[in-house]
Amino acid sequence: MILVSFDIDGTLEVGDPPGILTMAMVRRAQEKGVLIGSCSDRPISAQRAIWVQHRIPIDFAVGKLMLPEVKAKFAADVYYHIGDREDLDKKYALEAGFEFLWPHEAIMQPWFL
Repeated sequence: MILVSFDIDGTLEVGDPPGILTMAMVRRAQEKGVLIGSCSDRPISAQRAIWVQHRIPIDFAVGKLMLPEVKAKFAADVYYHIGDREDLDKKYALEAGFEFLWPHEAIMQPWFL
């Protein structure tokens, strides 16, 4: 089982600024059985609204400091957080025991292809 946490701004195409990961890619990962959700500086309600708008059911939406709670709640073989900021995304991902991927690295993952 794979769990992927997405930053929004600078990571997903719907972010501000837009990132390179498309919502179609997220859907493809989910169709392959990947647990997905978001971990962003945006309020949780705003995160959830994005997923609802794009008709993508998510497993979680949390703030950056809550990645350890996500890991505790979901059993997976590997946990990834994809983000565009070293000072926040990478730092919090590694502290929570997640693998960290930059968007340009994530785009090559088999669950997106």
